[in-house]
Amino acid sequence: MSVASHVQELRRKHQTLSDAVERAQRQPGTDDLTLTEMKREKLRLKEEITRLSH
Repeated sequence: MSVASHVQELRRKHQTLSDAVERAQRQPGTDDLTLTEMKREKLRLKEEITRLSH
């Protein structure tokens, strides 16, 4: 897998997770711990994308 295709896959995962976070925030019964873990993973993906893009 090339770096460009890996970055593209990470971006897709980041967007999917971003959509899931938005949906979870709109639901009143969402567990705060679950939401925090999702946001942490989203940030980890973003940092990896940034690292690989430079």
